[in-house]
Amino acid sequence: MGTGENEQALRKIIDMIRMSSMLILGVHFYVYCHQTLAAWGYTMEFFDKIMLNLHGTGIFNSIWNGKLFALGLLVVSLIGAKGKKDEEINARSTVFYIVFGLSLYLTAHYWLLLSDMTQGAILSFGTTALGYILILTGGTWLSRLIKVKLGKDVFNRENETFPQEERKIENEFSINLPARYTLKGSTRNSYISIINPFRGLIVMGGPGSG
Repeated sequence: MGTGENEQALRKIIDMIRMSSMLILGVHFYVYCHQTLAAWGYTMEFFDKIMLNLHGTGIFNSIWNGKLFALGLLVVSLIGAKGKKDEEINARSTVFYIVFGLSLYLTAHYWLLLSDMTQGAILSFGTTALGYILILTGGTWLSRLIKVKLGKDVFNRENETFPQEERKIENEFSINLPARYTLKGSTRNSYISIINPFRGLIVMGGPGSG
């Protein structure tokens, strides 16, 4: 069973994974936009040494490696996220955000091919960040949408009625009260069957419950 401590620990793990994704993406830009950052004076010798050590891991040997690794961590954090139930979410908008975000995220590095390195770095960073945010937004909506679809109970849209006993259960002492109720927009006949009226009975309901 989920407890407050477990949910809090899960949120911390998800936040850590998502921050790791952003950190790897930031390192990716530090490596592949190094000349532009150096021209702006935003490079440090200490970080450069760290980048040389990380180069041996192979994560940043290709321009795809870092971006795909960061994207994978983002997807893992979205899978583990417990979205808040929201019935107003549109599935079409969710898919659009994810698809459009992926297209921006995966093609943004082509801006680096521009002759103007500064302009290419700015456009690449901005497009990647925008794609990342769209994927994050769409993935969060998707988790909420899945919760709405999988978390539906037997109650109807108004949360007023549920499937009731429609059989007339009789014996020599039974009391069978005919009743009607609404389920999924249709009115159905049912019975309130009191099989043993000699036992203690109590009927409770709030005002307006019928």
